[in-house]
Amino acid sequence: MSKVALYNVEGKQVGEFELNDTVFGIEPNEFVVHEAVVMQLASLRRGTVGVKNRAAVSGGGRKPFKQKGTGRARAGSTRSPLWRHGGVVFGPQARSYAYSIPRKKRRLALKSVLSDKLANGNLIVVDDLKMESPKTKEMVRILNNLGVERKALVVTGCIDARTSARNIEGVLPMTADGINVYDILNHDKMIVTQEAVRAIEEVLADA
Repeated sequence: MSKVALYNVEGKQVGEFELNDTVFGIEPNEFVVHEAVVMQLASLRRGTVGVKNRAAVSGGGRKPFKQKGTGRARAGSTRSPLWRHGGVVFGPQARSYAYSIPRKKRRLALKSVLSDKLANGNLIVVDDLKMESPKTKEMVRILNNLGVERKALVVTGCIDARTSARNIEGVLPMTADGINVYDILNHDKMIVTQEAVRAIEEVLADA
């Protein structure tokens, strides 16, 4: 078990907290992390682009001119891709780019980025983030107390804390069951409550 400092909302160390080495102490697997990020970004692609083929273009119900005697190339429909306003051949169609990788790989990628955050001193464990009422100003004060100056991921089960953090630029609040590889990598610091740590370990420890 690795031990890290446990802080309160005033930024003062109030003790030590044990982390499960099978979740926060592994050797990061960069290849699997890359796979997980590519998968996640692919699922975010909208895939709404689309063009009309000759079956979808309007018109073209009759032969535009007779087969012979005009001196022109024979044509059977104005919807032909050869004609202006005709259909498009092999054009892009609306589709989903989402795909999936095995669950073991997804969990290994999560453990890899969590271990990397801890190894580089970018994981901050706090005892609690409960607030009397959701106030952005109060959350800004807490972040300053913890020495967070750049992009931060706040993981907590407290809805008031998440509400207070959502309007702060560069800060992304979420619950323990919502953590993902891309968001962890995309933020410099990860602030997580001890309750959220236990919830993460419960899912990933035996994976």
